[in-house]
Amino acid sequence: MNRSRDERLQIMLSPAERKAIDDWRFSARMPSRAAAVRELLRRGLLAEGFDIAEDSSRSNDFGVLGNQQGIASGDD
Repeated sequence: MNRSRDERLQIMLSPAERKAIDDWRFSARMPSRAAAVRELLRRGLLAEGFDIAEDSSRSNDFGVLGNQQGIASGDD
């Protein structure tokens, strides 16, 4: 496996999303937040039954904690 990591991906998280990832990271004894995020992405990509995003989807339609828990939205 090629472990070269020459691409950077920046994402914005709510405090609740960051805490959920960090809590999972510590319980899974992952060496870093980046390693935890890569592992969660790997697991998500391997999962069956994922939905394809619609063309009209916006970035804030997707969150770590399901239904945007912890994110204030003006769409309510």
